[in-house]
Amino acid sequence: MPAWRGGFGRLWTAAVVSRFGDALRGAALPLLAYGLTDSPLLISLVTAAGLAPWLLFGLLGGAVADRVDQRRAMWAVDTVRALLMAAFAVLVATGHASIALLILLAFALTALQTLFDNAATALLPSVVPRAALGSANARLMTGQEAAHRFVGAPLVPVLLGLGLAAPYAVDAASYLLAAALVASVRTAAPERDPRPPGATLRRDIADGLRALWQHPVLRSLCLSTAVCNIAIGALIGTLVLLVKGRLGAGDTGYALVITVYGVGTVVGGLLASRITDRLGRTRVLLAGGLVQTGCLLALGTLPGLPAATVALGIFGFVGMVWNVTEVTMMQQATPPELLGRVGAAFRTASVAGAPAGAVLGGAVAGAWGLNTPMLLAAGLFLGGVAALIPALGREDSRGTPRTRA
Repeated sequence: MPAWRGGFGRLWTAAVVSRFGDALRGAALPLLAYGLTDSPLLISLVTAAGLAPWLLFGLLGGAVADRVDQRRAMWAVDTVRALLMAAFAVLVATGHASIALLILLAFALTALQTLFDNAATALLPSVVPRAALGSANARLMTGQEAAHRFVGAPLVPVLLGLGLAAPYAVDAASYLLAAALVASVRTAAPERDPRPPGATLRRDIADGLRALWQHPVLRSLCLSTAVCNIAIGALIGTLVLLVKGRLGAGDTGYALVITVYGVGTVVGGLLASRITDRLGRTRVLLAGGLVQTGCLLALGTLPGLPAATVALGIFGFVGMVWNVTEVTMMQQATPPELLGRVGAAFRTASVAGAPAGAVLGGAVAGAWGLNTPMLLAAGLFLGGVAALIPALGREDSRGTPRTRA
């Protein structure tokens, strides 16, 4: 188990504080966009601008994270993001915000996040023992999820009552606090082999992709994640249509299923390391994929809000166990000097699949009915489970991926 004192406790607090601020901004920005324009396209561009940098800069962020001191990169990025958010809060308060500014802000913040998140993934193994990575990842993800769903988002209406700029001002303060916490972590500078002559970022990225592809377990896991995230995109993009349209539930019903899903993710984070330690990581992923497939089939076939609520709660629980397991496997199987790049490849694959899945789900719902995206998602999840089969038998007795011979 990771010790709370010292580096990990500060990293955990920084991650939770930062996610709290992100939740405030994520809930407030769409409301502000809606008040600035009545164009659905422009409003959707705010969301798209928050995803595009991962496709454009995700791999680059991973390569840079492997070249620099990750701790310094993290607090420097959060300081810049704090300044951007503070300036934006001033513009909102003085009535100078525009939809174009929102799009630029969303793009800039996520572009900076590509470096921050990849650096954080690479830094964690130097703060906690590698044997404790599972517990550390579980605590980090659980804390972030709880701050996002049960603290940050519900607080937005209260802050908006104080003024339109309040959520963004608090977000700026959260970035500053997170930067100070990360800066206070004392870790040794990463030890890296001297860079070969002629090394470039392009070559660094290629080395990371090659390392990922040549590792049989990580290759299977990445392919599985990419396919499953297409399915999750279809689920997220059409869930409101299923709940309010097919099931006939109102806003309260939709809020209920989302809340139960959040509770499931938090409970899953609390139990993830125990489950994987007992069953083994690949087995947990295989079983989890099958359980999530069953949840999606239930969403697409069973009538009534109670069934949908239970299915989404279980889906969230298993999904968090999957996420913790996936990140831990990647961190334990990847050489420290490649962690940023391999982590970037995972994230880029995830972000690339979700928007495509959302568009596909909407098209399927319009053509064949509001329940069909869930059935499509179930089929995709089965494909994701099949992609994991080559990884069977390649774990040691502790559930750690074996290195390639």
